[in-house]
Amino acid sequence: MVRLAQIVLALLGIWLGFLGGNAVNVLILQMGWFTSEVMLIAAVVVACIIGALIGFLLGKPLVKGMMMVTNRLESRLQRMPIQDLLGGAIGLIIGLIIATFIGYALAKIPFGGYISIVVSIILGYVGMVIGVRKREELFNLPQVLKRERNRMSRPKGTCLESEDGTLCNRPKILDTSVIIDGRIADICQTGFVEGPLVIPNFVLEELRHIADSSDSLKRVRGRRGLDILNKIRRELTIEVQISNEDFPDINEVDDKLVKLAQDMCGCVVTNDFNLNKVAELRGVTVLNINELANAIKPVVLPGEEMIVTVVKEGKEMNQGVAYLDDGTMIVVENGRNYINETINTVVTSVIQTNAGRMIFVRPE
Repeated sequence: MVRLAQIVLALLGIWLGFLGGNAVNVLILQMGWFTSEVMLIAAVVVACIIGALIGFLLGKPLVKGMMMVTNRLESRLQRMPIQDLLGGAIGLIIGLIIATFIGYALAKIPFGGYISIVVSIILGYVGMVIGVRKREELFNLPQVLKRERNRMSRPKGTCLESEDGTLCNRPKILDTSVIIDGRIADICQTGFVEGPLVIPNFVLEELRHIADSSDSLKRVRGRRGLDILNKIRRELTIEVQISNEDFPDINEVDDKLVKLAQDMCGCVVTNDFNLNKVAELRGVTVLNINELANAIKPVVLPGEEMIVTVVKEGKEMNQGVAYLDDGTMIVVENGRNYINETINTVVTSVIQTNAGRMIFVRPE
């Protein structure tokens, strides 16, 4: 491959040298400088030799550079999702079509052909970038048009209400923490969540930044979040929308989420305690996954019997610790002697804390 490129570039250098030597000879004759035919021929030969040497020497680094760029481009394209590739291809085609019409208009002016080439490159690149970023809207164009028509038909910040006055089809705006948590996918699969899921583009950017982090723990969490989003889009029937709405004057992602929820009259879905409080203060409805998990835990009353496996010692003397399947901690009084044993117990009390619920039991 390298040798062939060197030969081709050497031939190209000979041709350019021949043209350049002839141009120099014509200039010399027009200036009226005295010279012989041998000198003219020698000038052309020297120019051809110089061109061949330059082409031959440039062949190897040029081929290596092209192969490096090609390998990087191929590697990057292989990592891109098929939706990004299709969106970029559609945007590139649209950009080149627009550039073609502009080229017809520029053809009659001086240097119009060169300007058309530059315009084609710029519009092709811009179209490809926009196609990648707007891929969700391209593939769901009817839904996007319907949503925008509904949004334009009502005042900004007002909610869509049903005939009985209750809110319906309110968008559920996901934050980064609840996507990485992953339980939202299981909740959607049960059918308890209605209305479209909205994933803001700035949340996607934050996920990508976490997935590309040098910290291995953050990188794993970010990639898990992206996998959860792919699972929601591919396996679930619920509508998923990508919102490109951004607020350049707001720096914090949490503040952007609250502002977007106010504009869309939607709900923020999160398990972030701080975001929960900020959203409530600003009058935005919050669906907290942790609160939902605590609400659906089985009710345990004092006096009920439970079968538990003591797994370790407790903080206090003679205490043992066990866990339910959902992670609820069970403190076993006088359970230190029953570690790694399954015993019958009786519930003595239940305490609800900010961290969750604790159940106190004693051996039966």
